[in-house]
Amino acid sequence: MTFSLYDATIPVYQQILGAVARLLEKAQDFAATSGLDEQDILDARLAPDMLPFAYQVKSTAVHSIGAIEGVRRGQFSPDTTPSPSSFHGLRDRTAETIEALGALSPEEVNGFVGKDMCFLFNDRRLDFSGADSFLMSFSLPNFYFHATTTYDLLRLKGMEIGKRDFMGKLPIKR
Repeated sequence: MTFSLYDATIPVYQQILGAVARLLEKAQDFAATSGLDEQDILDARLAPDMLPFAYQVKSTAVHSIGAIEGVRRGQFSPDTTPSPSSFHGLRDRTAETIEALGALSPEEVNGFVGKDMCFLFNDRRLDFSGADSFLMSFSLPNFYFHATTTYDLLRLKGMEIGKRDFMGKLPIKR
């Protein structure tokens, strides 16, 4: 069996987004039981110059289904819309993203190989050697960065979570 662009991206996005969805549930429960204000989590940052937790969660959607939508258009630009301002909004955005990824066909995603693709932000333009290159060298690393930062911020706030919480449901043989 051939390993494809679909295999390298979509199941990975789905696995980690499933974990992010469960982390959001746990974070909301943690805030309620610990007496921590939910806004303290939503606004949490690892450093003053980093964007907050809500942005990190939003960016897992931006660098998964948003990247796929960008590939369809032939260009990707950062999503500068406001992040959801509640756990409910973040959970909805994550669920919508998982659903949209589930609707993609392997044929469509594999058809992106070699397609022209560029990243545009203000006056910056990066032309990729193909949509596959964009997804593998730009989208996936950004996706993992934001998912990891989401996890790290929850640890910083005192949640007792571990690597299994980050990894989510593994695609193991049953």
